Amino acid sequence: MNIFLAFFVLLVSSQHILGDEKVRYDDFKVYRLTPKTVQAVEALRNLEDSNSEYDFWTAVRGVGYPVDIMVAPHLKYRFNDIINSGEFDAEVYISDVQELIDNERPKTRLAGIVDWTDYNTLDEINDWLRSLVDEYPDNVSLVKAGTSYENREILGVKVVFNPGNEDRTVFIESNIHAREWISSAVTTWILNQLLTSKDTNVRQIADTHDWYFVPVFNPDGFVYSHTTDRMWRKTRVPYFLCAGADPNRNWGYYFNTGGSSSNPCSETYGGPSAFSEPSTKTLFEFITTIGPKLGAYIAFHSYSQLMLLPYGYSSSHLDNYQDLYNVGVKAASSLSQKYGTKFQVGNIVELLYVASGGSMDWVKGTFKTPITYTYELRDTGRYGFILPADQIIPSAEETLDSFVTLLQEFDKIKKN
Repeated sequence: MNIFLAFFVLLVSSQHILGDEKVRYDDFKVYRLTPKTVQAVEALRNLEDSNSEYDFWTAVRGVGYPVDIMVAPHLKYRFNDIINSGEFDAEVYISDVQELIDNERPKTRLAGIVDWTDYNTLDEINDWLRSLVDEYPDNVSLVKAGTSYENREILGVKVVFNPGNEDRTVFIESNIHAREWISSAVTTWILNQLLTSKDTNVRQIADTHDWYFVPVFNPDGFVYSHTTDRMWRKTRVPYFLCAGADPNRNWGYYFNTGGSSSNPCSETYGGPSAFSEPSTKTLFEFITTIGPKLGAYIAFHSYSQLMLLPYGYSSSHLDNYQDLYNVGVKAASSLSQKYGTKFQVGNIVELLYVASGGSMDWVKGTFKTPITYTYELRDTGRYGFILPADQIIPSAEETLDSFVTLLQEFDKIKKN
């Protein structure tokens, strides 16, 4: 056995040995750096591409756009050299990541209960989905949308209230990135509202569409983020030295044409090939069976408060971009009414960065699905991925308000 293979085996073995120990982030800080020059932008991009020691919570966009970077305590002085170069405006945005993690969830909770006052585990979410089939047998059926590398089922539900809506099918995706817990919390709350709400507008969109909800697209990573590392993002497929690929860079539409890394230790590693991850491959196979019927595909992420439009590989305004943008602006206005939360609307590349190989791009490019959005939910960085659980319901309420507007406004476009 050569030395590199031996080291890899030792590394993987140590991950299993230490699997029950939770990673802690004591004194880890999140810095917000705003580059002042083109040279500073390039320096940050090089740092993001070449160095896995720093965790870029948001990507590098350009001069004047802030970038959130988590820095370990032992790297503090080295990072201060970057700050002191004079090329950046800098501030400490989160002074202790572990403190946020410790205060993210209620101090007491009833295990197994899904009531959106706390974040739920995969088992709790899946048990709740199964319970809906028993509670609403005429409307809800369980679907197995895929299987993960660690052989976990990717479960979802199909919801039908009235016959004849097959060509108005809405597919809801969340938690393709493991640490973005707010995404599945919001989508399961919306699912519950479609089943229980008496609100006229909610009932109108519920009753005139068929629905698929798959709350956790990345179950292995999601479980790992609960049991071991709260900040885990990727899948858990083992690669040389590091585990996991970014499942939202792994879809086979303009795969690896920009915005993904070839470094397996990078948070944006796209994988060795399109659909290399068992979760994305099996989800692709499932969605293909219903793709021609899709009227809408909505993906949920966090954070940044954005409504993103296709495509992630190009800033060109392709397909029905103008309709998506116009309706998105109206939806963002509806979202802001309840709590004043402001969302920006626009193309992925223009608002963020090049990010090829995403699930929404694949659906849009393959099936020309007319309604395609990716929500980046609360907040804008004060809590980042560690959004307190008491913001679940407010975030979900405002999102549903926007969702009603999306579907109703597209109905008007279709009628005209």
